[in-house]
Amino acid sequence: MKKLFILLLLFPFLSFSQSKNVVNSFKLIAKPDKSIEFEKGFAAHVKKYHNGPWKWRVYEIHTGPDAGAYLVTEGPYTWDEFDTRGSLGAAHTEDWNKNVEAYTTGVSFTSYNIFDVKNSTVKMTDYSDKIVINHINPKPGMVKGVNSLIEKMKRVWEISNESVAVYTAAVSGEPEVTYVTRLKAGLKELDESYRKPFSERYNEIYGEGAWDTFLADYAKYVEKRSSELLYFRADLSSK
Repeated sequence: MKKLFILLLLFPFLSFSQSKNVVNSFKLIAKPDKSIEFEKGFAAHVKKYHNGPWKWRVYEIHTGPDAGAYLVTEGPYTWDEFDTRGSLGAAHTEDWNKNVEAYTTGVSFTSYNIFDVKNSTVKMTDYSDKIVINHINPKPGMVKGVNSLIEKMKRVWEISNESVAVYTAAVSGEPEVTYVTRLKAGLKELDESYRKPFSERYNEIYGEGAWDTFLADYAKYVEKRSSELLYFRADLSSK
């Protein structure tokens, strides 16, 4: 009875506890002739101000329209932790403005994303040095349909031993589902000799012609998609 009483006292706390499943990210583009100055200033800024609880992971984008830009991520945290972080101080802001932002074209993109543990095949913090980020934007009213496609893809990822982290954009512009393929073995995972084409693996699991059905549904649910290859920059990230 005593144990039950204690459990009942804890119930409100357990009910309202938040999950550490939110990631904040933003992109920076160095001015064409200032990449050396930018990286030097950025590395020094991170070392001085972002080696506490609010650490940064930094990736360099190698393909796509943002090739050459830097993707900065922080998290996972709860929404409340983001809300109550507060200012990092005037000295931090001054250092950022003078030694980092001055060498960039500004922040080109920022977003919050929620980790989808149900559809992911890897733990949220099980990172890799090379990743492929796939962005999927659903047509209006088709978020549920896109999620159904992701659920089917997950089975293929699992059987093929692919490390994929799935995220959903939150309060960050148009609806988007992002799945990040973490290339644990490096770029050789992209070669057809490493794994069969996804379409073949899909048909093997769901039956002949299943991939054609998938593509038809894809056309019905998806407005647009894009992908980009990124390399982790340990020299620019928090230690």
